[in-house]
Amino acid sequence: MDERLNMDEGSVSISLDMDSSPWGGQEHMVPTSFGPISVQILGDQAKPALITYPDIALSSVSCFEGFFSCPEASSLLLHNFCIYHIDPPGHEPGASQIPDEQPMPSCDDLADQVAEVLDYFGIYEVIGLGVTGGAYVLMLLALKYRERVLGLILVSPICQAPSWTEWIYNKALTSLIYFCGMTNFVKESLLQRYFGQEARETEIMGTYGRVLDEGQTHNIMRFMQAIHQRKDLTPGLRKLKCRTLIIVGEQSPFHFEARHISNEMDRRYNALIEVQACGSLVTEEQPHSMLVPIEYFLMGYGFFRPPQLISHSTPTSPLSPPCISSDLLSPESLGLKLKPIKTRVTLAVEEC
Repeated sequence: MDERLNMDEGSVSISLDMDSSPWGGQEHMVPTSFGPISVQILGDQAKPALITYPDIALSSVSCFEGFFSCPEASSLLLHNFCIYHIDPPGHEPGASQIPDEQPMPSCDDLADQVAEVLDYFGIYEVIGLGVTGGAYVLMLLALKYRERVLGLILVSPICQAPSWTEWIYNKALTSLIYFCGMTNFVKESLLQRYFGQEARETEIMGTYGRVLDEGQTHNIMRFMQAIHQRKDLTPGLRKLKCRTLIIVGEQSPFHFEARHISNEMDRRYNALIEVQACGSLVTEEQPHSMLVPIEYFLMGYGFFRPPQLISHSTPTSPLSPPCISSDLLSPESLGLKLKPIKTRVTLAVEEC
């Protein structure tokens, strides 16, 4: 692993060659006003930028590896974008504990931190892909820096302040993490947050149990507290004019929240995709179900043209349109319910 120091206007960024990482790109520790943050870059930085932000207790790798490991996703996105995987503070693999003297960030701070990352790399406009807590941070970024966010892909997003039930539950979880660390109860609570019933009967639970064991619990608690103290973004949703694709698993505890976001936004600018037999972490549980909606979402709004290797004349391509019309993803008619992956070529259309 080759380690270098990059100097930029008096600040220091550590750049690591990540040949052994799942992404095969570079990791940068970018200095910000709220502390250093890990950014993994995948692709040609001369291309338009797509940023990702994961959910609570997950790194970009554990939250998005399933989706970006799909060859179709690589063809769909890397042909047209440079991917910037942004981790919440201290959530990257092997992270050290954030010092207690470093102020606890709010969600506004996290959104401002993402904006500083964009400034650092000289990026003005982006498309954002976020999951639940990460989706909230990117929505807040879009509300605060509207001219910089061209589009949002939100997976099982949240936007409202916690209900009293969630507030009490989250308070208990953060207190348990603070005093006892990553207990079995905390792990089970987070796994139920991520996955649907079918996934809970597979080995993915053991895999993500180990992911949670390896996380830095102090840093997880800090991000959880920030999301726990979130404000209601509902009043600003109607003013959010960037194109937004909302994908949610029907078994997600945030299913109702995703519908709320879609209903509150201007219907000309948002689309709601519901994935059957799936929880919140669609990127890992049913990543293939995201491919067709994202392709047509990006194509429909002129964000990119399909690469030559994704030929719409090839019926065997998972992204070819015989199973779906591009009209389905028009702003007026978006309202799809996807079957599970094994029957995902069968699409049922319903009114929003």
